[in-house]
Amino acid sequence: MSSAVFVRNSRRAFSVIGGGRRGTDALSGVHPVARRSIIDLSYSAHFMDFKGSSIPSSMKKLVVTKLSPNFREAVSLQTVPVPTPGDGDLLVRNRFVGINASDINYSAGRYDPSVKPPFDAGFEGIGEVVGLGLSASSHYTIGDTVAYFGSGAFAEYTVVPTKESVPVPSVKPEFLTLLVSGATAYIALKRLGDLAKGETVLVTAAAGGTGQFAVQFAKQAGCHVVGTCSSNEKAGFLKTVGCDRPINYTSEDLGRTLRKEYPRGIDVVYESVGGSVFELAVNSLATKGRLIVIGFISGYQSASGIPSIKGGTLPVKLLQKSASVRGFFLPHFPSDYREALGSMMQMFAKGKLVCEVDCGELSQEGRFTGLESVFRAVDYMYAGKNLGKVVVEVAPPSVSNSKL
Repeated sequence: MSSAVFVRNSRRAFSVIGGGRRGTDALSGVHPVARRSIIDLSYSAHFMDFKGSSIPSSMKKLVVTKLSPNFREAVSLQTVPVPTPGDGDLLVRNRFVGINASDINYSAGRYDPSVKPPFDAGFEGIGEVVGLGLSASSHYTIGDTVAYFGSGAFAEYTVVPTKESVPVPSVKPEFLTLLVSGATAYIALKRLGDLAKGETVLVTAAAGGTGQFAVQFAKQAGCHVVGTCSSNEKAGFLKTVGCDRPINYTSEDLGRTLRKEYPRGIDVVYESVGGSVFELAVNSLATKGRLIVIGFISGYQSASGIPSIKGGTLPVKLLQKSASVRGFFLPHFPSDYREALGSMMQMFAKGKLVCEVDCGELSQEGRFTGLESVFRAVDYMYAGKNLGKVVVEVAPPSVSNSKL
């Protein structure tokens, strides 16, 4: 898919939410704030002080300067002027940004080979509104907290169209986990999983950013949940979020375990690994089983980005079981996004949804802090060390006193 289509579809997904405070009640579970009836004309100057501190004249951001699936090779840290928000835009001071497996697909130029560097990196962020345009001031004010899903998130400041912003009660990284990872699991299982109580669901990479949500939503649907992971620590975590049978594939043979313990097969597979794991999942499907492909991370670091599989017998295997393989790409489901995000935020507010965040506290070099640590965070995720969603803290809560 082209980067232009990817970004356009992402924006469509967020435009259905609508920007501003009118959506706060539905999306966050907090009391709505009355819409401002008077637009302060001073906003026409675009920049405003936030808690008495001025916005600096320059900032750091990550830019793709060379197409490569090697993130460190493709991306460079640059110092550039802080952008000015347009009439309907917000200037967001990023507090946290999310790391996604697809970040290296983007840096490799796989969404649109015709697009050449340089272009900005990063898909999702959360932070405070520190500047805004005149029209945007009818929906937001300085100090509001928002999350967003769009290009250019790996920066200290990002300009975000109002219609693409999501109001959140506070700048907690847990809210960031819902934008892509949570929404992918929620909508994919709801629209493509056709879950029924008592069915068996297999989630691969179950302790990762999106896997953790697939486990919880499948369990909420009354299913028996099996989850793959790479350590006993992750297996322990999976049990706490409702996984009935965690399988540590470093100490157990996944295929043998599935054949022995689930001889009638798996009804639904939520699959993000690809390659041999995909093949094993297909072989493990029950009659009328459904396999949902939400990614194939095992191949992203290769030149093609696609892990090889032995697909010659796939039609026969599907036919014999009346089974299906279904692909899911979040921007293709914009009409489902608002309900998904609202439902998840309500669940989180009520303590009914775990949003596990991994900021690298247990990594060798410590917590992921500052844009420079995005490189470490990407390596950390691809090494399979993360438990939950990998998140980088771009800036601490205090605001710089540097002046324009």
